[in-house]
Amino acid sequence: MLLDYSPDDIDVRIADLLVATADASDDALDARVQEVLRLLRDRLAMDVVFVSRFENGRRTFTHVEQAANATPIAPGQSDPLEESWCQRVVDGRLPELVADARPYVERRAVPPAPFPIGSHLSTPVPAGDGQPLGTLCCFSFTPREGVGTADIKRLKYAAELLSAKLAPKRRLTADDMELQPIERADAPRRA
Repeated sequence: MLLDYSPDDIDVRIADLLVATADASDDALDARVQEVLRLLRDRLAMDVVFVSRFENGRRTFTHVEQAANATPIAPGQSDPLEESWCQRVVDGRLPELVADARPYVERRAVPPAPFPIGSHLSTPVPAGDGQPLGTLCCFSFTPREGVGTADIKRLKYAAELLSAKLAPKRRLTADDMELQPIERADAPRRA
């Protein structure tokens, strides 16, 4: 069988890290998410990669991976959702892929950030109910040459896998289940 991928390919490594990991209660999940973010930051040549969660009108950074010399955000930090670039991506006011953010900043089409943003990629992390759980984002402090659709596709792929691990599992209720009588195999069938 001829395979068209390498086991060292980033997409394969991301899948290995997330698909083989147990659900959100697994203690190893945070370490695996952190490793996925490190892989993305390295491959996409970004300064910061993070996962955010949207709750109660706020964006909270849940997982953050950043270059050693870059510490603009930290896990647990939170800000109003409406004042975030993430919200603008989710509602369509900002594209998922921004190769050079300077024109958006100059036009004030995005909220001001306390640090420079050059290239910015962001995609929703779906929650399963049609609403975003949050976003998977990355950015560089200066515009990065060569950023393109393959990069946002990779980010979307990782966000889908992250969704399965980070989205809260909904418990079934009695209303969710329709009970049907079970017929015995040896029982006569009704016409």
